[in-house]
Amino acid sequence: MRDHAQNQEEEAEINMTPMLDIVFIMLIFFIVTAVFVKEAGIEVVKPNAETALAQKQVSILVAVTPNDQIHINRNEVALDSVRTTIEKLHAENPKGTVAIQADIESKAGLVMKVYDAIRDAGVEKIAIAAERQ
Repeated sequence: MRDHAQNQEEEAEINMTPMLDIVFIMLIFFIVTAVFVKEAGIEVVKPNAETALAQKQVSILVAVTPNDQIHINRNEVALDSVRTTIEKLHAENPKGTVAIQADIESKAGLVMKVYDAIRDAGVEKIAIAAERQ
């Protein structure tokens, strides 16, 4: 009689291996499909605009500071290197757009030079970042 009760207890165990397999597959799926927030690498004070629109698929952020520094995806870049850097990054994600985050105190001439370098790199979708009023 005792053997029969022990056999029933052993048969009643739940096998956790298939459930763990499914959990790991779901984890891998969510990691692969996650959209990571990109940052320019430096904080800028963006100008206000009433017509500011939210941009989708921004893949490259370019920040221009008041003291003439240019940062692309957390790396400081010289003006001469902006075009080649954007070409490399844009080749990785051709459908994405480029957003220029120009500080409110930055020089308009430098921002336009950065804009021209991005356009020369073959990017057609360029946005200027602003805060919505």
